[in-house]
Amino acid sequence: MTDPKRPSTVMSWLDERLGLSSVKELAMHKRVPMHKHSIWYYLGGMTLFCFIVQVITGIFLLLYYRPSAEAAFESVQFIMTDVKFGWLMRSIHSWSANLMVFFAFVHMFSVFFMRAYRKPRELTWVSGAVLLMLSLGFGFSGYLLPWNQLAYFATKVGTDILGEIPLIGHWLLTVARGGEDVTGATLTRFFGVHVAVLPMITTVFLLVHLVLVQKHGMSKPIGKEYENTPQMPFFPNFAVRDLVGWTLALGILVTLSSLFPWELGVKADPLAPAPAGIRPEWFFVFMFQTLKYIPGQVLFINGELLGIAGFTLGGVALILVPFLDRRAQREERNAVVSAIGWTVLLYMVVFTILGYM
Repeated sequence: MTDPKRPSTVMSWLDERLGLSSVKELAMHKRVPMHKHSIWYYLGGMTLFCFIVQVITGIFLLLYYRPSAEAAFESVQFIMTDVKFGWLMRSIHSWSANLMVFFAFVHMFSVFFMRAYRKPRELTWVSGAVLLMLSLGFGFSGYLLPWNQLAYFATKVGTDILGEIPLIGHWLLTVARGGEDVTGATLTRFFGVHVAVLPMITTVFLLVHLVLVQKHGMSKPIGKEYENTPQMPFFPNFAVRDLVGWTLALGILVTLSSLFPWELGVKADPLAPAPAGIRPEWFFVFMFQTLKYIPGQVLFINGELLGIAGFTLGGVALILVPFLDRRAQREERNAVVSAIGWTVLLYMVVFTILGYM
């Protein structure tokens, strides 16, 4: 005969060791502000959902993928043609990668414009900015893995930029490629970074980011009109709404993967000419287009090096935003910071469109 007290006994045993009651207490008492900009709170959860999809589909692809110049293309081809629903899994993996970067960018800009990085959430912003850069790293390292013609030459162009860095450029280029040229050694290194190094680092920063979000809660926008905004319980009210966002992201993902399956192209041939109109993934196009517009020589400085330095400084400034915007720390609006944000956003959109034109 089953002991009716057994479930509670099991839960007590787990609670004693894992502290489940404290987690439950936090979820029940946590509150989320309700105002006209509350919809932006759900973008972080949708980004997390896409990352989880990446992990699940990535594990499936790992069962069949072979990271070598001789077998990589054929293994992806086998996944798409012979493995049951393999084409769908690869499409979901590729589309979720793009959606993850898209949601991460939108999430970053929404946090920026609401000044949600102000005290005591500076480290929440820093960890989020690092996660955005890591997601770009996933996109760059994963692009080469199918070993097709477009990915091969896009990676060659992308890694060539490293060689322009003074003093350490050639060393960085050799480390990234595993030699002087893009070869099977490059593919192996990109594979290791994509499936081991980046996931490990991302997991650490993701846990830190989630802990900080739970600790400090959701920030309200600056302004007296938001001082007395009502609040809703995190569980179940916000959690259910967040689940709706996940469901919406899943619907978009499945629709795109089914109607627009990710193509494989032709196998990479280092001796073949580069395809016409070659460009990187969409989230790097604005950088690529900027470098195309910069003259080869600006005064006595190499133009490409000048562009790289500008993007590097931009990345550092992005991480340091909470420490640069001192007025936000005093709960004051700053029109200059808002103007800079809108200018950067407009620049990224316009240069991306120009890159595709």
